[in-house]
Amino acid sequence: MDGMTVLVRFALYLDLMLVFGLPLFQLHALRQTERSSALGRKFSTLTVVAAVNGMALSVVSMFLMAKAMTGAADFSSIEQHVFEMMLTDTAFGMAWCLRMAMLVVIVMVSLLCAAFPTASAAVMSMAGAVALATLSWAGHGAMDEGMRGQIHLTADIIHLLAAGGWIGALAAFILMLQMRYGDGAADVSLLSRTLNGFALMGTGIVGSLVVTGALNYWLIVGPTFNGLLSSPYGQLLLAKLGLFALMLALAAANRYRLSPLLERVHVSGEHSQAIAALRKSLFIETCCAFLILALVAWLGTLGPMTE
Repeated sequence: MDGMTVLVRFALYLDLMLVFGLPLFQLHALRQTERSSALGRKFSTLTVVAAVNGMALSVVSMFLMAKAMTGAADFSSIEQHVFEMMLTDTAFGMAWCLRMAMLVVIVMVSLLCAAFPTASAAVMSMAGAVALATLSWAGHGAMDEGMRGQIHLTADIIHLLAAGGWIGALAAFILMLQMRYGDGAADVSLLSRTLNGFALMGTGIVGSLVVTGALNYWLIVGPTFNGLLSSPYGQLLLAKLGLFALMLALAAANRYRLSPLLERVHVSGEHSQAIAALRKSLFIETCCAFLILALVAWLGTLGPMTE
């Protein structure tokens, strides 16, 4: 296993999920006036920073892919025509070009955020969705052909977008708690409202992840559990599923215990304990998400169920 490849894949997954998820959160969780507030501008700024980082990480990933394809000992020995061939003759290269174009669009649209916050967030989210979807062409989803390949890619894309929506929401809630919100009654009210508002989308996200995850397993491994315990791929997959189950449990606790508690106590002003419990739960949930993305980055470098 190439540690640098796994690290860059992990960073790209996380970065592009934020590029998509943060503006999406603005659209479904914040009201018009809130999108143009200091909080909305902060989300937009972070989205642009993530987009710029995504460009840099994509360049690194291109060099790593070229090195892997040519078997070069180092980057300096890779000839220019290799990159030209990859960009014009491979699905990976074309997806890479599309990703870079979408990230440039996000940076350009960010200049209009102050004047058109809602429209800007919508365009940034759509461009982020396309940029995130391009990662499917660098994983197992690109290994099939024909109708099976189209189904696999579609499932991969939906899986990525659902995960991006969840990661973006986690990042938004943590930012609201740590960087500004959580002290005043109005801040707690906004936090309570957005947490409850995320419930419906969260249900859709979980359902999409479960269905597409099961479909991807069947397309990659087949209708079998052989090697699930004995192969590195199977062991990492089980670890991922265990972390996902923990995230579901924490999300359910947030939805059915902590969010209603926060809604009840914010009127009285005695919300410090509820905020502290919510902060701890979101922190653990985010750590699980980071570990899952690291496992996904690792899984993408392994053959399924190989000893």
